[in-house]
Amino acid sequence: MSTPVTHPGEPILQVNDLKKHFAITGGLFSTITGFVYAVDGVSFSIDRGETLSLVGESGCGKSTVGKAILRLFTITEGQVVLNGQRIDELSSAALRPLRKSMQVVFQDPFSSLNPRMRVRDILAEPITNFGLATNEAEIDERIGKLMDKVGLPRDAVNRWPHEFSGGQRQRIGIARALAAEPDIIICDEAVSALDVSVKAQIVNLLCDLQKELGLALLFISHDLAIVEHMTHRIAVMYLGKIVEKGTRDQIFSAPMHPYTKALLSAVPIPDPDAKRERILLKGDVPSPINPPKGCRFNTRCPYAFDRCRSEEPELRQMAHKHVAACHLHDLPAAENPLLTGTIKNA
Repeated sequence: MSTPVTHPGEPILQVNDLKKHFAITGGLFSTITGFVYAVDGVSFSIDRGETLSLVGESGCGKSTVGKAILRLFTITEGQVVLNGQRIDELSSAALRPLRKSMQVVFQDPFSSLNPRMRVRDILAEPITNFGLATNEAEIDERIGKLMDKVGLPRDAVNRWPHEFSGGQRQRIGIARALAAEPDIIICDEAVSALDVSVKAQIVNLLCDLQKELGLALLFISHDLAIVEHMTHRIAVMYLGKIVEKGTRDQIFSAPMHPYTKALLSAVPIPDPDAKRERILLKGDVPSPINPPKGCRFNTRCPYAFDRCRSEEPELRQMAHKHVAACHLHDLPAAENPLLTGTIKNA
C-alpha cells in the first residue's frame, strides 16, 4: 500500500473538547432518566493534506465523533472549527455552503447510495447543489473526470447502484464526496464492509487521491492493520475519550497506554515466524451510561492500581506530538510496565 505525503500548514479541522451526551428518557412524560456519554471531551486537529486515524473498539464513540463534526446532530459541548470558522453553532442555512469543504464516505456503500438514482444523477447532485457547473455539458465533463479518478469506466454512469460490486459502489461513494471539491473527507469505517483485497484497493485509491488533490482525511476505523499503511497520526479512543495520540511510528513502535498496547498486540504479523505476546483484556467495554470512576480503562487494565480507580488521568506529553493519559507514567521508569515491556495478562 502507498504512504501519503504531508502538506503542513494551518489546520483544516480543529475539534476542541467535543462532547455528545444522548438523553435517556422514560415514563409517560418522557422524563430524562440519564445520559449516554458517547463522546466526553475529545480534542484533535487535522492539517491540510494529512490523515488522522481515529481508532478503537466498537462502541468507543469514534463514529459519533465523525457524525458530530458533520453536524448530523447537535453537539452537547465543545467547538468544531473548519477552515478557521467555528461551525458547531451555525444554523442549517449558514452551514449549508460550508458543507462543500467537508464530505463523508460511509461504511456501507450500498445503503449510502440512493437505489432509485443512476450513478450520473448521484454524482450530479453535489455538483448542482454547490453551483460547480453551469450547464449539462459541464456536469457531464465533471462526472466523467470523477469516474476516471476513482477507476470506473465513464459509460457506467448510466447504471444503477445494485449493478455494481461492493468495492465499485464504494468508489462511487468516494466520487460523490470528491464531486463537491472538499478540503477534508471523513471516512467512517469506509473499508470495513469490503473484502480484504478490495480494502487494499480502496485504501490505495484514497492515498493516491490525497496526494493528487491535497485532501485531508479523518479515517475512522477499528482495523489497525489498515490504519498502519495509510495514516500520518493516530488518536486512540476508549469509552468516549481519547487515551493516546501520536504519529504512526510513535503509536506502533512505542505505545504509551495499556489499551493501545493491547490493541496492537492483536494486529496480525505478516511474518509467520515472528512472535508477539498477546495482551488479553478481561471483561467487556463498560456501559457509556455509567462509565467507571477514575480511568475509564481501569476495569480491564492488567496494570491498574488504586489511583486508577479514583483519579481520572489527563493527557500528558510523552514526546513531540505524542500524548497519553495513564497514571503508570508517574511511576519510576524501572517500575513502569509500558516502558519495561512487562506483559501481565488479566
